[in-house]
Amino acid sequence: MKLTTKQLVQTALLLAICIASQFFKNLSVYLTGPIVNTTIILAVLATGLWSGILISVIAPVTAFFISGSPIMAAIPLMFPAVMGGNIILAVCVWYFEKKLHFSHRLTAGLAVGSVLKAAFMGIVIVLILLPCFGNSIASRLPKPEALPGVLATARITFSLTQLVTSLTGSALAYLIWIPLERYLKKGE
Repeated sequence: MKLTTKQLVQTALLLAICIASQFFKNLSVYLTGPIVNTTIILAVLATGLWSGILISVIAPVTAFFISGSPIMAAIPLMFPAVMGGNIILAVCVWYFEKKLHFSHRLTAGLAVGSVLKAAFMGIVIVLILLPCFGNSIASRLPKPEALPGVLATARITFSLTQLVTSLTGSALAYLIWIPLERYLKKGE
């Protein structure tokens, strides 16, 4: 993995946008999630796969430090699960755009990546991690009796919400990428 200075600067700018959006996570995951996914996708398209993977790995860590999460604190194995979901999105977008040759390959890559990301996180987090380690969350809650509600919310957040925010972020990235790609090609 060798990134040029230009790629590092572009990656840092996209990471800064990603981190800035995480300050609004407590307002709505439907605001922050699409922005994070958009930055991952744009990093892949504009800078390359390694840039997208870098943001995919850093984003869950910065989100935790910015907004905190009793679930992530209680189940640290969720960090690699979220990172893995993000990486799946990045790799799918890269593979479809760079390795396949058919019309609408980017659209297909965005859709497939979003579905696979949500499926991966749903399987790993909802079906494996939460059932195995969910009770450890109770000790981190102000009211431990709220655990069933917290787990129910987490099941939705790490499955269906991931699909919605990935698809929304994909749509945003697509709309931004159309003029950005033309601009970047002119600059070469």
